[in-house]
Amino acid sequence: MTKEGSAISGLKAEVDPAEVGLDARRLQRIDRHFTRYVDDGSLPGWLVAVSRRGRLAHVSCYGSRDLEAGLPVEPDTLWRIYSMTKPVTSVAAMILYEEGAFELSDPVSRFIPAFADVRVYAGGSDQRQVTAPAAEPVRIWHLLTHTSGLTYGFLRVHPVDARYRAAGFDWSMPAGMDLATACEAWASLPLLFQPGTEWNYSVATDVLGRVIEVASGQRLDEFFAARVLGPLGMTDTAFYAGDEDIGRLAALYTPTAEGKTARLNSLGRVARKPARLNSGGAGLLSTAGDYHRFLHMLLGTSGSPAGELDGTRLLGPGDVRPAAIRGVPVRRGGIRPRLQRGDRPGAEPGGVLRGRAVLGRRGEYRVLDRSARRAGRGLLHPAAALQQLPDPAPAPPARLPGADRLTRVHAAFCWTLRGLSRDSGKSGNPRPGREGHPS
Repeated sequence: MTKEGSAISGLKAEVDPAEVGLDARRLQRIDRHFTRYVDDGSLPGWLVAVSRRGRLAHVSCYGSRDLEAGLPVEPDTLWRIYSMTKPVTSVAAMILYEEGAFELSDPVSRFIPAFADVRVYAGGSDQRQVTAPAAEPVRIWHLLTHTSGLTYGFLRVHPVDARYRAAGFDWSMPAGMDLATACEAWASLPLLFQPGTEWNYSVATDVLGRVIEVASGQRLDEFFAARVLGPLGMTDTAFYAGDEDIGRLAALYTPTAEGKTARLNSLGRVARKPARLNSGGAGLLSTAGDYHRFLHMLLGTSGSPAGELDGTRLLGPGDVRPAAIRGVPVRRGGIRPRLQRGDRPGAEPGGVLRGRAVLGRRGEYRVLDRSARRAGRGLLHPAAALQQLPDPAPAPPARLPGADRLTRVHAAFCWTLRGLSRDSGKSGNPRPGREGHPS
């Protein structure tokens, strides 16, 4: 077992924490904190890696990857990264977007016909639900921002969640189902709200994975390997662990009523063989070293611009550089980020928004000046010069189903403004407990 706070062979700190503005003694507090969880039996083991300014400053681990077998956490331990798969899927989608395979405003039904006739929950119970036609198609940018109206069965908050569970979508997928069939099943279930009007954590990124398959003509695992994982040298990241790697896979545990851990074999067996359904929302296995490389590609560190790592570019810098997004409160009927001051949008792409942008119902945004008067309106996907739109459609109802589920916007919102760069600021995180995936 690796001792608390020690460097891990193969994933070693490359710089003294002080050189990048970190305090080594305070970093050790992280180790002491999580070590207590292992010692009291509430956590099997952990691995921590902290980077700053593109340099790895702190690496440590403690505990077991498999309690029953007595195997310790090691530098090459494979972890089920669950929803940390979502950024990988979003990067894969943006690769295709930059190649012109689709526009962010394209209806999902262009790639998955079952989404052409989706309906929206309008009332009723789990067993007897009233639905209405969707006033707006589910679009690709809705998938990227979790504003599609899709949900997860395990959330157990809304009557539609129960419909997902009844269809076999709870903590896992129905046996024998592939991604195409799963998307058809999700499209047949009611949406929680009109697309683009609210935020809800959901299977949207799994649907995005199917869009990638159709647009590229490859299975999602094949596209990942060829266009993301292979170019970045992420050799330990995949949808399953082969026979030669299965011994490195961390066992899966769940908390008991007594606050201890119990082995979760029902889900733990997943990822031990090739999957029929490659989940773009939750399916990957990875190591700390591999995911560290992926994050640095996103950040653009060590002198490389965002989207590039070690001379390998996955994403371009983009033709629009949005101002940094600060705290993003979400309210019924729209997502309202406050943007830093900058130049007003011009006739050419590349202008920086000024004031406050309001994400509207039909894929458009409105830029307000400081007095909250309308200053301009344009399509959310500014691949060309900002396009002026007519007055908006009538406002949505005063109360929409699922309004209480709104929370702060995920960083994925940034993707919809094409041109995510290191200048992009911080966005909010969902409320604690919304993640749902075991990890």
